[in-house]
Amino acid sequence: MRRVITYGTYDLLHVGHINMLKRARGLGDYLIVGLSNDAINAFKGKKVYHDYQERKAMLEAVRYVDLVIEEHDWDQKRLDIEKYQIDLLVAGEEWKGDFDYLSDLCEVIYLPRTEGVSTSKIMHDLLKNHKK
Repeated sequence: MRRVITYGTYDLLHVGHINMLKRARGLGDYLIVGLSNDAINAFKGKKVYHDYQERKAMLEAVRYVDLVIEEHDWDQKRLDIEKYQIDLLVAGEEWKGDFDYLSDLCEVIYLPRTEGVSTSKIMHDLLKNHKK
C-alpha cells in the first residue's frame, strides 16, 4: 500500500483543492490530509472563514480523502511521516523546495496549481463584486 500525505488549510473549499486532492490520491492507495488547525493558521497570520471542525467535516466528505489529521505545529511533518508510514508527501508547486528536507524519509513532489483558481482570488472577486 502506497501512503500519501498532503497539508493545507482548505478554507473556502474549491475546485483547485479538489483537483489537488484527486491528483494526490491518484499517486497512491491511501491519502492523509494534515489540516492546519485554527491556532497554526493564526500563528501564520491566515484568517479563515470556516473553523477547524467545519473544514475537517468538508474534507472528510471528499471521496479522495481517507483520513484527516490535525496539523498543530509546522514541524510535525517529520513525525507524521514516520507515524503513518508515508511513502509520498505532496505539496503545491508554490512550496517548491520547501519540503525537500523530508526526502530522507519519503518521496516529495510538488504539483502545479489549477489555473485561474485560488482562495485568494475567490475572496478578491467576492469583495470586488460586493462593492458594485
